Formats: sequence, C-alpha cells, structure tokens
Amino acid sequence: MIELRDVHKSFGTKQVLRGVNLSIAKGESVVIIGGSGTGKSVLLKSVLGLVTHDSGLISLEGQDVRQAERDAFLARFGMLFQGGALFDSMSVWQNVAFRLLRGSLKRPVEEAREIAIEKLRRVGLKPDVADLFPAELSGGMQKRVSLARAIAAQPDVIFFDEPTTGLDPIMSGVINELIREIVVEMGATAMTITHDMSSVRAIADRVAMLHDGVIKWSGPVGEMDSADDPYLRQFISGSAEGPIEAVR
Repeated sequence: MIELRDVHKSFGTKQVLRGVNLSIAKGESVVIIGGSGTGKSVLLKSVLGLVTHDSGLISLEGQDVRQAERDAFLARFGMLFQGGALFDSMSVWQNVAFRLLRGSLKRPVEEAREIAIEKLRRVGLKPDVADLFPAELSGGMQKRVSLARAIAAQPDVIFFDEPTTGLDPIMSGVINELIREIVVEMGATAMTITHDMSSVRAIADRVAMLHDGVIKWSGPVGEMDSADDPYLRQFISGSAEGPIEAVR
C-alpha cells in the first residue's frame, strides 16, 4: 500500500531522513517508534506530500506521491493529529464532518450531520455531544471527536500522530482499543508514530524503529521484546545506557 525506498530529506544543513526504507501492506497497522527529533513527523508529512522529500521514492499503491492529483490523493487519507486540532469555532459534528462539507467529498448538510453522529457513536459519544463545542469537552472526549473525524470519510489509510499524548493511562487504553477496533473493522492501512510503548503493543501489527534518519529495526510486534538490536532494546527499556545518546 505504502512504500518508501531510500528516502532522504534535509532542512538546510540538517539531515533528517538519511535513506528510509519501509513497506506497509494493505490493511496492516505499522507503528513507527523513535525518540523526539528523529524524523517521525517528517516521515509522515513526506508520505502525505506536505513535505517534499529530496530524493528516493514514496509511493501509494505504486503511484509516486509527488505525481498524484492532490485532491483525489488526500481524499484517501484520514488523520488523527497529536493535539486533536479541532476547530474551536465549529461544533463537534461540524468538526467530524469537516471533509464531508467541502471539496470532492461534499455531501448534503443533513447527510453529513447524520454520518458525523454515527461516527461519534462509534467512538463512544452520544448524539447530544454533536452540538457542543470542543472547549466544552474533556481531553479524552476531544480525542474521540478527532478519531471520529479521521474515519468520517472512510479513508483507505489512517495516520495517527502520538494518539495518546496528554491522556491519563486509562483513557490512553480506551483510545488504543478504539483505534485497533476501528482499523480492523474498516480494513484500513494504519501508520502510527508514537513513543508510548503501551500504544505500540495495543495498535501494531508491525513495528519500525527510526533513529538517526534510518530504520534501525523492523519486524512483527511479537518479536519486538526478543530482538537483539541495541537501539530498539534501549528504547523499549528506557535506559540511559546504550547507543542512543540522551539530549541534555
């Protein structure tokens, strides 16, 4: 579904991606782990075409992302942003139906509202939430609304950017379970970036460790704990000792 071959990206003299190779199969949930500043977000934005990579190939079902027609290409993606990124001036249902109210995916207003309410139900929120505004919701409820928005247009691919940031352990578990259930139900391809190991274990079919601009290790989540890669082992254990230098 998604393939990255020898992908490089620099910002001025700073090399962020130094030859990333990664393949994600259709319907697979891949979680990319790595420390802050290792290029996880840049990698995600490069797949979406929000950042143009310098060299290498990024393709979606064999098509170079740089040659795709933008509206049709982006219509295939859903996105759960790290901070939720809800629009404060819009009601909850308008946030969820954002893509259904404009562009190539536009639906009649009443139909868009019905879809939004159905997606809110799917993430465990009652219809009476629909006409509230984001500021009237708790952090956990806002994250659910963001998840509902990500799936509202039935995307082929869903990206999750640090999906449990700012949530307590219990709510993090709830969100992880919802993500896993929804991805399986939809048959969607999922790409998640996180440093939360509980999310990794709950969401991933496969894990890829990004460090210093390259994939250091990639494999099934069930093999992660027994892997002998020193970068992966240090990251999982959270040890200060190892090849990954702590930024002080």
